Amino acid sequence: MRTKIISWILQLAVVVIIGQTLFYKFADDPETVELFRRLGMGSFGYKLIGLLELIACILLLIPNSVATGALLGWGLMTGAIIAHVTEIGFEGKYGQLGSLAITAWLLCIFIMYLNRTSLPILRTIFKPHKSELNS
Repeated sequence: MRTKIISWILQLAVVVIIGQTLFYKFADDPETVELFRRLGMGSFGYKLIGLLELIACILLLIPNSVATGALLGWGLMTGAIIAHVTEIGFEGKYGQLGSLAITAWLLCIFIMYLNRTSLPILRTIFKPHKSELNS
């Protein structure tokens, strides 16, 4: 029970972190347009990333798909971190966005671990304890 509560808290934190940028992506915010232009992606790029982030947020809120949502969120945040390290940087306002991406990335790892029995690949890597198989 305690694991589920911790997972829900982490899930909600990731949904807030990832979800707060969706408005800017779908509203064609000038800063978002410029940022993705710097990355070599046009409006299709940021709208696709926004759609995938929305899907990750929804999956994180559906009990049977939490691990899948965390895996998708982890992948998206991996891309964001790579973009910050290689192109965007961490100066000024981009530092906060980069820090949030790292935070969401770490939280997604914890969520996947807490829900490891839900994904076959994670179940293989992290062998569940016998008590977890019965719950």
